[in-house]
Amino acid sequence: MPDPMPRASLRTAVVWDVLRDALDRQVKASGRDVLDVLDTGGGSGRFAVPVARLGHHVTVVDPSPNALFALERRAAEAGVADRVRGVQGDAHGLFDVVDRGGYDAVLCHGVLEYVDDPAEGVRNTVDALRPDGVLSLLAAGLGGAVLARALAGHFTEARHALQDPDGRWGEGDPVPHRFTAEQLTALVEGAGLRAAAVHGVRVFADLVPGVLVDTEPGALDALLRLEAAAAELPAFHSVATQIHVLGETAGAPRA
Repeated sequence: MPDPMPRASLRTAVVWDVLRDALDRQVKASGRDVLDVLDTGGGSGRFAVPVARLGHHVTVVDPSPNALFALERRAAEAGVADRVRGVQGDAHGLFDVVDRGGYDAVLCHGVLEYVDDPAEGVRNTVDALRPDGVLSLLAAGLGGAVLARALAGHFTEARHALQDPDGRWGEGDPVPHRFTAEQLTALVEGAGLRAAAVHGVRVFADLVPGVLVDTEPGALDALLRLEAAAAELPAFHSVATQIHVLGETAGAPRA
């Protein structure tokens, strides 16, 4: 089956590869072609629609009515409207709108940064999993923010982010929490899952001038391959813009 997510997306390629492989393992281990997937904070369906194109049923929980409207439109355009359901809600009140223990996989992408209690947020996503489920957790990386502020000449802000417990560079920082790979792994394991894989996301993509990628023949594909090669190496987790952790329950097929 062809990859349903455009490979040109530097922001999603590494995460999509890991997620798709995890879903494929679950299909083979369970003998079920159709999985139930929950996408918390899934917005307009950047991941939900491609997952639905693989044949799975996806429930998207998001607090924004506009995002859910965009999700509905995107799902219809992709021909998967019957496999995608949007529900208004948030991570804190997750079980006001979905069932506990009802999902083979839960996506929690770009959510943990904005919840008051990240540990509670992870526990809620884990409580939504079936005994053989997997969690795809993606959150803002501390090192990437420090590096970006420093390269922009904002050295005091870079140092502030490095020393701040939440990884914020100042009062004007729109992101409430940033994490190291170790912190995210600890949150996943503290919620009872096994951290099966950790990847750095957008290690180079946010640092390379766009004109180089747009004008040099083959540059985009080469950058994608570089991102994929660096993503698994712990040395690059510390400078990634985002960190991805794949968490598995005790009964999940191992990566």
